[in-house]
Amino acid sequence: MHAQPTSDAAPAPRSLRRYIHLSIGAAVLTIGLKGAAYFLTGSVGLLSDAMESLVNLVAALLALFLLTIAERPPDEDHAYGHTKAEYFSSAAEGALILLAAYSIGAAAISRIMTPQPLENIGVGVAVSVTASAINFFVARVLLRAGQRYNSITLEADAHHLMTDVWTSAGVIAGIIAVALTGWELLDPLIALAVAANIVWSGVQLMRRSALGLLDSAIPQTERDQVVAVLQRYAPQGVQFHSLRTRQAGQRRFLSMHILVPGKWTVQRGHNMLEQIERELRQTLPGPTTILTHLEPVEDPVSMEDIEIDR
Repeated sequence: MHAQPTSDAAPAPRSLRRYIHLSIGAAVLTIGLKGAAYFLTGSVGLLSDAMESLVNLVAALLALFLLTIAERPPDEDHAYGHTKAEYFSSAAEGALILLAAYSIGAAAISRIMTPQPLENIGVGVAVSVTASAINFFVARVLLRAGQRYNSITLEADAHHLMTDVWTSAGVIAGIIAVALTGWELLDPLIALAVAANIVWSGVQLMRRSALGLLDSAIPQTERDQVVAVLQRYAPQGVQFHSLRTRQAGQRRFLSMHILVPGKWTVQRGHNMLEQIERELRQTLPGPTTILTHLEPVEDPVSMEDIEIDR
């Protein structure tokens, strides 16, 4: 049995926290801006928008806490690390998005029952646009970082902020429509439409988090890359089976059985495993734990454990 714990090219995980700090700062700033826009206009759409920014702040603080846990090194009680904590963060983000959608819907229905005129529309829209621009910029930064470091926490926070941007766009459209038509019901109706739209984002985040907690395999494209590396050794009489993969936050886990000619020495087999693992680490981005098991290709017993559960 042979294991290689990490990738030499893996980025330092602690650098991810600065992105969450950026998200927290953006949430605090946009809460103030959107709250001011609501008090200026009286728009229930802008009120719901400000409430979602408050949810963003809570989500970012939770993400910071759980990302700190995820970055802890393995210990005696958690030999495989704490990276799955990221899935709890993204699941919470999804739940908070759904909560924000519910709050928006409730406020909109209340305003449909008791319509109210809007005031200071121009100033309120300008303030809301400024807040949306801030969220859009931060969301793009978080999304790029999440994809680069394979962090579902950063990606979830980015998607959460983008739902806020779409919410603001819908709300602004509603306010402008009210100003042009004088039909006050447009404001809460568009707020309802926005709430329905962001439900999809929340559901998708929670689904992805559940799959991560269930030890889903790494993406098919990456599995194909692993197989391609292993197949390069076929001309030397090397075979493989029982390739199993899973992903926990930023870290990938691979295990496989490598079959070599029985006449090989232990040293030669060991050198082969080292070379294979090195190539796999160079192929896959981010930290990767690899567990390999060496077997003689001529022994039929070597093929008995191909099934997932023997």
